[in-house]
Amino acid sequence: MTRRSLALFPALFPRHVSRSGVLAALLTATIALAACGGGGSDDTGSNQPVSNNSPAKPAASPASPASAASGASTSAAGNASSSSSSSSSSNSSSAGNTPSGASSPSAASTPAAASTPSADTPASGTNTSGNTNHNDTPTTPTVPVNVATITVDSTLKSPTPPYNTLYSVNMPYVSVTFCVPGKQGASQCATVDHMVLDTGSVGVRVMSTALGAALAASLPAQTGASNDGTGKAVIAQCTSYVSGYMWGPTRLADVTIGGEKASSLPVQVVGDSTFAWTPSDCSSRQASAMNTVDDLGANGVVGIGPRATDIPLAATSLLAANYYYCPTPWSCTNATVPLDKQTGNPVSAFPVDNNGTIIQLPAVAAAGQPTVTGQLVFGIGTRENNALPVNPTLTLATDSAGMFTTTYKGRTMWSSIDSGSNALFFQDSTLPAVRIGDPDKGDYWFAPGSTQNLSATMISRVGSAQTTVPFSLANAPSLFAMGYAAYGNLGAPISTYFLWGLPFFYGRNVYTVMSGAKVGTQTGPYIVF
Repeated sequence: MTRRSLALFPALFPRHVSRSGVLAALLTATIALAACGGGGSDDTGSNQPVSNNSPAKPAASPASPASAASGASTSAAGNASSSSSSSSSSNSSSAGNTPSGASSPSAASTPAAASTPSADTPASGTNTSGNTNHNDTPTTPTVPVNVATITVDSTLKSPTPPYNTLYSVNMPYVSVTFCVPGKQGASQCATVDHMVLDTGSVGVRVMSTALGAALAASLPAQTGASNDGTGKAVIAQCTSYVSGYMWGPTRLADVTIGGEKASSLPVQVVGDSTFAWTPSDCSSRQASAMNTVDDLGANGVVGIGPRATDIPLAATSLLAANYYYCPTPWSCTNATVPLDKQTGNPVSAFPVDNNGTIIQLPAVAAAGQPTVTGQLVFGIGTRENNALPVNPTLTLATDSAGMFTTTYKGRTMWSSIDSGSNALFFQDSTLPAVRIGDPDKGDYWFAPGSTQNLSATMISRVGSAQTTVPFSLANAPSLFAMGYAAYGNLGAPISTYFLWGLPFFYGRNVYTVMSGAKVGTQTGPYIVF
């Protein structure tokens, strides 16, 4: 089992690392560039989220997510065929990486949520007047346009060694449709499933092999770096996550998730064969490249953190291992890139429902579950299905990177709530940890002899709001022996930070209000649960 954290690890702010052996080097490099806890200014570009933009309300609220039945597969059609993945960049033409089918981003392509109707929403076919319903043909419940299905499964487990014994657990996936801007033809669009949903980063990044070479090449290249005298060189990016890096050019695409579309959004195309050369300051900064499906454990990343663009500091400062302008694919120079040309957050680019997100996932059994299905809801306070809770556990103000503080056993650490990290990551020398996988390079996981009931206190960055959050920690090898995809009590050791990964999301509705958006009486960024 591979530890994954897709929290961004730019020069903008330091974050934990989830691969053994590289934490010290990464933290040293980052702290030298920026102070703890963010440091970057909020976005001030034209793609600022709209506050409480209220379109016409749908006829019914969305269903509340429910746990998937044991062994049931709730991923979008074609997952099994499209997610077999390439085993390396040299095998990028593998049929397993081809999307299951191209489709246009119409309402008809909105994934249907497999969930239980909420208490106040009658099930399809129910006669609320008390009379007998004689309709023999049940109707399919309408899924609101601001809802997309989240699936946690192990479909991307590779059939080839060594990946067949290492697959990512606790990875929340969504499907995304990519189209050439302004086009909707079958040859100009592709729907890519198993894109990991990540609240710890910003920006859409998709594997070139998942798009297909023809569509990837058809997407217009993003140009216009501030220090590019010609204004015509392709902008490329080295995206530094705490588990590795991604390299590839940025291109423009219409991006549709559920029924919401971000038009002409700058996205990163990862593993593009024409950009096979990687700048040395990029490849030398991280432990490994994540430029293939097997390396990442996904067909791409959908970063929906609280900012509109990923690296605001890169608009005014030259940063190592970040943005580049490339007159040729083998000649790239560090670049400053205006905010509107940086890899963008799809949520803030939606015309409506763009002030935040809600992730709804059910609780999972103590031993784990084969699959879990939930919902990603766009917008907060914009429709009947996304109102803020009346009595939340906590309203947690963060910085623009989603950071706040957590206190655990008397120690206060920088912290974030990160759906792209597949465990609870923190330091506790009293808990035994074991290396799983390669004896020299395997990842460490907590392995207590019995399940531990623990707690930590989240503290808001503004005011005195705080709450103590209980959590449990089980023996990782015993959990992995079950062979499931979802575990709510999985943890791993790191230094310096306390990262609330996907286990925190199970059994909760987690609201993230975008930076600069005002929802209710408070202006984001903040998190509510």
